[in-house]
Amino acid sequence: MQTAKQTQEPTADQLENRRAVNPDVEVINLDTPLMMGNQEITEVEVRKPNALALQGLKIADLIQGDVTSVLTLLPKVTTPTLTRAQVQQLDPCDIAQFGAVFITFLQPKSTRAALLQQQ
Repeated sequence: MQTAKQTQEPTADQLENRRAVNPDVEVINLDTPLMMGNQEITEVEVRKPNALALQGLKIADLIQGDVTSVLTLLPKVTTPTLTRAQVQQLDPCDIAQFGAVFITFLQPKSTRAALLQQQ
């Protein structure tokens, strides 16, 4: 018999520990889960994009929250790797969450550290 995997919101301490271990990775809990085959995806890990992932995009567009830029970047920096079709079906709330993470990643380390301390 298979049991359903229960997903639980991470505590503030768990989030802080995750960031301390690797500040270049954020986990997004999706408001609207995605399907990957028969598997429901409820959270997505996002890595800080490198120059290759940003190629062809304008950083200013990402900072301004341009939806096309956010959707273009997502398949390059997510685990599990989201497909273009999955990205196009994201809930607007989830797109905003991803955009906010990208804005944070594009800040200098000193600014990012200050932002994380405020949370």
